[in-house]
Formats: sequence, C-alpha cells, structure tokens
Amino acid sequence: MEYGERQQKRRFVVITAIFSGTIGVLTLYLFWLQIVKGGEFTQRARDVSERETPLTAQRGEIFDRQGDDPLVFNVDSFSVDVSPGEVPPSQLPALFARLSRALAMPVADIEQKVPPKTWRQFQPIEVKGGVTLQSIAAIAERLEEFRGVSWHNKPIRSYVESGTLAHVIGYVGDITRDELQVLYNKNYTPGTSLGKSGIEKQYDDILRGRDGKRFRIVDVKEKGVTGAEEKIEPPTAGQNVVLTIDRQIQRLAEQALGPRNGSVVVLKPSTGEVLALVSYPSFDPNRFFGSDASTYFTKLTLDPSSPFIDRAIQSAYPPGSTFKVIMSTAIVDDGTIPITQAVLCTGKLEFGDRVFNDWLKTGHGYEDLFGGLAQSCDVYFWTMGNRLGPDKILAYARDFGVGSLTGIDLPGEASGLLPTPEWKDKIKHRQWVGGDTLNISIGQGDVTMTPLQLADALAMVVNEGVVFRPHLLLRTTDPRTGQVLSEPKPEVLHESPVSRLSFQTVQQALRGVITKGTAGPVITTKAVDIAGKTGTAQVVAGVETKSWHSWFVAYGPYETTNPDDRVVVAVMVEASDNWEWWAPKAANTIFQGIFAHQSYEEAIATMKPWYAPVVGRVD
Repeated sequence: MEYGERQQKRRFVVITAIFSGTIGVLTLYLFWLQIVKGGEFTQRARDVSERETPLTAQRGEIFDRQGDDPLVFNVDSFSVDVSPGEVPPSQLPALFARLSRALAMPVADIEQKVPPKTWRQFQPIEVKGGVTLQSIAAIAERLEEFRGVSWHNKPIRSYVESGTLAHVIGYVGDITRDELQVLYNKNYTPGTSLGKSGIEKQYDDILRGRDGKRFRIVDVKEKGVTGAEEKIEPPTAGQNVVLTIDRQIQRLAEQALGPRNGSVVVLKPSTGEVLALVSYPSFDPNRFFGSDASTYFTKLTLDPSSPFIDRAIQSAYPPGSTFKVIMSTAIVDDGTIPITQAVLCTGKLEFGDRVFNDWLKTGHGYEDLFGGLAQSCDVYFWTMGNRLGPDKILAYARDFGVGSLTGIDLPGEASGLLPTPEWKDKIKHRQWVGGDTLNISIGQGDVTMTPLQLADALAMVVNEGVVFRPHLLLRTTDPRTGQVLSEPKPEVLHESPVSRLSFQTVQQALRGVITKGTAGPVITTKAVDIAGKTGTAQVVAGVETKSWHSWFVAYGPYETTNPDDRVVVAVMVEASDNWEWWAPKAANTIFQGIFAHQSYEEAIATMKPWYAPVVGRVD
C-alpha cells in the first residue's frame, strides 16, 4: 500500500514537473515571440499586409526668360501598376489579358514589363502611364477582376512650344532598365520618369523633385482595413527652371529659317546667354505620350533628315568663308604682313601642280585685308595663309575655340574638328601639304565647326578677346513662392592674348562686309547697323555633283555704348536644301525683328525684301 502511494506520488511529481516545465517553456517561448521578437514579427505581418503606393512629385515647370507663361507644365494623368505577388501565378496570364483590353495595349507589352522573374514580388510595377480617368473608372468598377492592380496619379508633360524648342527643352520618358542600373543609387525607381534629352535631361535632378509614398493595410482580399493607420511620406515638388531663351526671338528665328534643314543661334555676347536656339527639322514631344507614341518615335528615328539632332550644337560643318574672320584676326595680330598690302586676284591661284579657283572666276583685282574680307576674296586669303603657315593659323584657330566644346548646358554637344599635321598623319596616314594650308585658310578641307562655335568665335571679336560660356539656365525658383533659389553668374570661358586693337580692326573689316561687300544686297534692315561675314562652304556629294552650305554670322549694333545691347546671330542652312543663299536673308529678318521689336510678319512687311520670302511658322 505504502509502495503504491509512493509510486503515485512519484508519478504525480513527474507529471507535475513535466507539465510545469512545458508551461514554463511555452511561457518563455511566448515571451520570446511577443516581447523579444514581437517587433520583428509585427513588421513582417505589416510587410505582408501593407501596400505601398508611390506619390509622384510634381515636376518643375520650365519658363522662358520673361518667367510669366510656362513653356512646359504638368497635366494630371494616371499610371496603372501591377503587384504580381498578390496574384497566384496561374492567374496572371488571364489578368494580363483583361488588363490589355482595359488599357488598350498589347499583352506582350505587359508581359515584358512584368516578366516571370518578378511574379513573386509585392512591389508595384508600372505597366502604363498617361492613362485617362475614364480607363481608371472602368477598372475600378470591376476591381474584383483586377486583383493586384492599382493606380496612382502621375502627371505628364505638356509642351506649349512644340516647334524647334523641342531640341532645347527635350522630353521625358520612363526610365529604362539600363538607366536604372546606373541611377538606382540616386533615388530612381522602376516607373520613374526622367529627362531623355535637352534641358529635361540636363537639369533632371532639379526638375524632378522627390517622390513620396503612401502605405495602407489590406486584408486577404486586398481591401483596405477600416481604421488601420495610413502612413504618408509626402512628395517634394521639383524646382521651376527659367531659361535664357526669349520666346519671341525663338519664334522669329524659327520662322525666318523656315522649313529648311539648318539652324540659328542668337547669343548675347556680353553674358553668354542664349536667346534663341533653332534647329530644323524638329519633332513634337507631346506625341510621345499619345496612343501612337511608339509608331511616331520609330518614324522619327528612321527619318533620314535626323529630326532628333540639334543641328545648332550637334552638327559640325565646314565653316567656309566665315573662317576668314579668324584668318583676318591672325593677319592683323601677327603683324608680319601689312594689312594694307594688296594681292592681285585674277580668279585663280597656281600652287605647285594645282590650280585653286576663286569663287569669282573673273577675279577681284587688287585687294587688301579690308577689301579681301568684304569681297570674300579666296586668292587673298590663300596667299596670306601660305605666308602665315599652318602653325600660326592653327594656333589662332585654337584661340577661337575651333575643335573645342563650348560647354553649353545641353547634352550631346559636338566639338567639331581642327585638323593638324599630326591628326592627318594618324587618321589619314598622309602628310600635311601646302594644299591643306590653303584649304583651311578659307574654311574648307577637314575643318568643321558647329553654328554655336561660330557664334562664340564672333562673340570673342565683339568682346575684344573675352568669351563667356554659352548657357541656357537663367535661374531656378521655388514652385510655390516664386523665390529665386539659384542664379548662375556669367562664366568666362576664354580670354584671348590677341590685342584689343587687333579685334577693333577686324570689327571695322566686318562692317565693310555689310556696307560694301558680299552681304550688302540682302542685309536691308534699317533697324540696326550690323557687322558680319557671309560664308559658302562647298560639299562634294559625288564625282560631278556639288552643293553648298550657306552661312552667315553677324552682330549688332555695330556701335553702342552699352555692350548688353548687342546680339550675335549665326545662321546655317544645309546643302541638302535648294540653293537660295538663305542664311544672310534669314539673319536680315531676325535683326529687323529683334531691334524693331517686330514679329516675323511685321519685319517682312516693314522691309519688303526683294527676295520676298513667304514662309510661315514651322510646326
């Protein structure tokens, strides 16, 4: 009996110990789960039930120098996202098919944006932007059929000036995978819009602001949990950008050029501010947000006239006789050849076993520096170029920035080419000969310049040795208060060792081009006295076929007590157009419009030029 009782007591103690131990272990485990790991598991649960929706920041607007009406603003629109992890993989193809019909986009495009490797992630993936409110409403009415689908506000850009300003302003688009790999650490995410070209790309960091986020709790049916706390990280709007561009001058220059392949640069030499930058042909960036965006983009890409190229800064051409501005400076400043020394031009120059023919076959007669530049006498500059030699010519050309970037605040600028004996030996495997020196003396051969470089070169003559870096950013402002946040000061790009007296002499010679030289017949404006240089650059398109680029670069007023009043205008019309000698004609209209404060139509009506252009605005 006693033995039995002891056994029962022992069993009771063992069972009690086991039970107590189990309770203790469970209590400790619960303590570990709720207290030690409670925060971690709560966060895990929240991660599973929490949905993150981006709050797109308003992109900054872009203004011309007046700062009143925007050139670019934002229009409300929506983007549709898919969170594939919220949908069983077997149901995703059917969801993509329904979404394809709702958004009027190919299923293949959705599958490309949401590939199988992403099907387990809960992070929203944007499948289409620029979606209308009507499409969003249609999806919302049948939300049970679109599990995992959400949407958020994502404004699209509206470009008011859709003409040639497209090259300056550029456009925005969704970030690509390659771009994301480079920019991921700069707060760019899938679906982010960023600048693709122009100012939109150059100042993307300033314009785009910072996106916010909204966090909400959902149940197993993806419905919001009533009473659950919603956390919001508000977005920060981008800064507004004010450009140096003058909208009226841009329109004037655009219409003056007309539908001709070419470009126009209007520059303020005292500061480097770009007042107009025209390139034709152009494109309409608004169409990149439409239903035919892909077709339109492909059409532009395949267009042989290359409308995406900003010809003012990205295309380099032989400068032709405009290079004689540099040659004249070299002759005057070098001083070894008197500027009054005349050269007899008979219409040709025999050099070695070659004959170089002047553009005027009958010859110019005797010409000194002033007459040679005014009449653009090739024989005069060939003779002087041969006397100076290639080393001096190339040194002065470098001083003028030939072959160097201007540093304008736009992506993709071309540097042009200043050929040297070393370059020719390395690239063409041939030695520099006397003919090369003669060619470069009149801006032919391998030397090339962009229209902006040529405008900068003349600006150095205007400023008597100082060149300011050309720029488009005038200031940035707060989008809410209008307060100026930054205002870059003019930056000196280069200071020339050439004497001011030499530049003043060249200025006088350039004035002669207008009053008694090649430009006289077409520069008819009475609104301002200008000085400049015509240029015709020969382009050999085949063995027998030849064509010419038309150049004109000038500044005005010729005389002024206030340097800020002056502007430099460079016009370039490509050889692909029918020969009209159009560059000086376009510049004539531009100078009239700027200094008479007239529109294109008013300028033409006032001057009534003999060449009677009938050209409307380029759309």
